[in-house]
Amino acid sequence: MARAGDLSNLVAPPYDVIPEADLSHYRSLSPYNVVRLIRPGSEYEEAAKTFDRWLDERILEPDATSMYVHEVTFDGRIRRDLVASLRLQPYADRVVLPHERTHRGPKEDRLALLRATRVSFEPLWFVYEGKATGIPELLEKVAARAAAVSFTGPEGTHHRLWVISDSAIHVSVQGALAELPLLIADGHHRYETALAYADEVGGGPDAPSRFTLALLTDIDDPGLVVLPTHRVLKTGIAVTGGAPKGSLEETLASLAGQVAAGVYRDHEFQVLPLEGEVAIVELHDQVIDNLLGKRNPEDYLLYTRDAQQAVQWVDQGLGVAAFFLDAPDVHEVLKLAQEGKTLPQKATYFHPKPPSGMVFDRLEPDRRL
Repeated sequence: MARAGDLSNLVAPPYDVIPEADLSHYRSLSPYNVVRLIRPGSEYEEAAKTFDRWLDERILEPDATSMYVHEVTFDGRIRRDLVASLRLQPYADRVVLPHERTHRGPKEDRLALLRATRVSFEPLWFVYEGKATGIPELLEKVAARAAAVSFTGPEGTHHRLWVISDSAIHVSVQGALAELPLLIADGHHRYETALAYADEVGGGPDAPSRFTLALLTDIDDPGLVVLPTHRVLKTGIAVTGGAPKGSLEETLASLAGQVAAGVYRDHEFQVLPLEGEVAIVELHDQVIDNLLGKRNPEDYLLYTRDAQQAVQWVDQGLGVAAFFLDAPDVHEVLKLAQEGKTLPQKATYFHPKPPSGMVFDRLEPDRRL
């Protein structure tokens, strides 16, 4: 760590939330910023050579078999996570639960990087029900000690990391999580990529290729935040039947606790009631899919977490209508996932994302986990 400098200059957001225009910023922070590994463009072999060189130069130092406690402080909140290797299991086993649809392009890119480097660079984010496991209490106990490292992350977040090298604790955690389903919070494409890589490489059940780097958060952690993603539709007729509202603020406030969507079109706001349990599902089923017919929604939708930006896009003619949503209930998302139901693309945005560059997991074929 001392050779590479302050970890604050070495980390970056996950690969898929870094705008192209920001890549130069992260590269300029340090010659050892993780963006050189996770966003190499099409230079996958170069990323592998860079990783090997950092190992040779001791920029990266291997740990003994370890788990980690990660803590992030943001907006007056604190969230604690467990970082560990997770055994890959197909969705059909109903242990790892997806909740969003995926697309082929990102998976092809990540698979090419994984083939070249044989390294899990970024933790996939999972949510579990921890109230009966004792794990939240364990994390709190570990976090009472001095942290191994502290750093500032993207968006002004503050992070601390602790190393758990005690094998007895490892066994205890494995036992507590063994029977629990895990909801993918962030990383659907990367999880499916890891499954494809494991099938391609093969190996026994304890081969490193059968695992992926994971960050796990208790669903009841007070620092677990899920934000809505609003939609702008590029085509379609006007939506009627909603209650008129005078402003964007009034519209968004009216969505709290309701199965409803806000709508903006022709400089007017309304709140549209929806039948069902989950607003994002019902918005697509009852409104967007009806407007588009058999056309692929992904070809006609723009996404943003900024409601004001959605309004601007409509006013600028980039779309004909904006749809606003309240933050989804993560317990409801888990319930649907357990029932085998998949939500539309970009149904959730778990915040803040765990930074890339804290911990790597090498998937060398001669190792066993």
